[in-house]
Amino acid sequence: MNTLVAVAITPCGVGDELANEVAEVVKVIRSSGLPNRTTSMFTEIEGEWDDVMRVVKDATFVLANRGIRTEVVLKADVRPGFTNMIRTKVDKVNAVLEGQDDHEKKI
Repeated sequence: MNTLVAVAITPCGVGDELANEVAEVVKVIRSSGLPNRTTSMFTEIEGEWDDVMRVVKDATFVLANRGIRTEVVLKADVRPGFTNMIRTKVDKVNAVLEGQDDHEKKI
């Protein structure tokens, strides 16, 4: 079943700057071949439930296997019959906003 997750996989107790460790996590996610998008606080991944959860596990354990305490925050949207939610959810909101902008200009 198609699933869209927003996940933050964060190393704990390794210093003030975490970019190198976060980059290791993101590298695993990007190499998965699943659609994904990284923002400043989360990475979204879309695909079949088992595939997405396998990527989350692999990305988490890239740090944990090095002995780094790792925190995972995950939010999942499981929506039967829908695909490409990583793009279409944002497109729908943007379409509404674009319509509002046109409406506001006419007033």
